[in-house]
Amino acid sequence: MVSRGGREWQLTERIGAGSEGLVYAVGHDGSLVAKLVPDPADPVAYRRRVERLVRQRREPRTVRLLAGTPQRVAWPLAAVRTLRDDVEGYLMPDLRRDFLPFTALLTEAGRPDALPGATWATALAAAEALARLLADLHTEGYVVGDLNPDNLWVDAHGRVGMADVDSWQFTDGHDVFPGRMRTPGYTAPERMAPNAGTSGAPAGPGEETRAPAAPPVPPDASTDAFALAVLVHQLLMGGLHPFAGHPADGDYLSLDDNVLHDRCRLLDRTSVVLPRTAPPADLLPRALDALLRAAFSAAGSRPPAAVWARELAAARAPGRLARCTVRATHVHTVERPWCPWCDQARRGMDSYPEPA
Repeated sequence: MVSRGGREWQLTERIGAGSEGLVYAVGHDGSLVAKLVPDPADPVAYRRRVERLVRQRREPRTVRLLAGTPQRVAWPLAAVRTLRDDVEGYLMPDLRRDFLPFTALLTEAGRPDALPGATWATALAAAEALARLLADLHTEGYVVGDLNPDNLWVDAHGRVGMADVDSWQFTDGHDVFPGRMRTPGYTAPERMAPNAGTSGAPAGPGEETRAPAAPPVPPDASTDAFALAVLVHQLLMGGLHPFAGHPADGDYLSLDDNVLHDRCRLLDRTSVVLPRTAPPADLLPRALDALLRAAFSAAGSRPPAAVWARELAAARAPGRLARCTVRATHVHTVERPWCPWCDQARRGMDSYPEPA
């Protein structure tokens, strides 16, 4: 693999794959990885996009985003191509040095093994960190466009990192580089293609397929805010997607179909049927519950990421959390007089079990 300047790097093992590209470890020191995109829709446009991002790494707005430890964004460091088959891509920091895949905290299956000490307080911290990172990106003029669990990372303290910068929407001088991707279940309804609700996309976040976006509305801060609200709901509801559930009025088609038809327990408890083991609907602080309702009710009134960051910080402030007297891993808001996770456990599922 070689850069534009002629410097060579050696690819070692393949460590990841998505709908658009492949990720390889580079060298043996564990500091860099390479994302290669074998078949971009427009190779010239993709190369130009990566080169502009590499150049922007030295701009003040990007320097501000990359400040701090650990670094929150896997920013492109150099445009590269393979020597054998001329596949385009870029080098970026290896977030595995500081983080775990976001699903380690998001899913009930991942938490006990990957993050055995995680509690609802960890989920709150991660939600705040994600909202703060997104607010910072918007302040500096970037739009993620395809915010979803597959491009997010998290650690045991709830700190959050983000990858796949090459799919963001951004400007460079007078040039606009539009957002190019969307993920079923994390796409705002106004960005969906007309047949999005009938695509039959599977329900699990690990089973979703990312696709080039062909929506009537380009991504912006408001569409990012929709995806943020979905992720906050999942973090605080033990992994439950806000639009999950079998429609009460017909057959299940996809998460996107539920989004388009406002089938959401938070908005209308009679619109979907959920397993009895789902976390209680009333476990959230009132302020966060109100933000979620606003985010899913109408596009024009979605709370921005900065508002989410402020309210999430307030929800985890000293004196705002209570620890269950029965199980130490059960943490909940003081606004609820008894433990919601014990309620869930009595129905056959414990989102925060004690370590074995």
